[in-house]
Amino acid sequence: MGGKTAVSFQNDLLVVTLNDGRLISIPFQTIPWLHWLANATPAQRNNWHIEPGGFAIYWDELDDGIEIAHLLGMQPLT
Repeated sequence: MGGKTAVSFQNDLLVVTLNDGRLISIPFQTIPWLHWLANATPAQRNNWHIEPGGFAIYWDELDDGIEIAHLLGMQPLT
């Protein structure tokens, strides 16, 4: 399995597809530390890139980002 890291927004979920096929989804509208993403326009949300080394997703126009390790740490283990 493999592919390219991708970011999408589905209703109130931020969905990240990792290059190994894993999916991470979080409700960005209700997480306080993601207020900057919740307040962004759809166009701003879609203007992202992967930081060099692949450790984070960054939105230049919003001047903020999310570390992939942080997203993985939020996922339930069940």
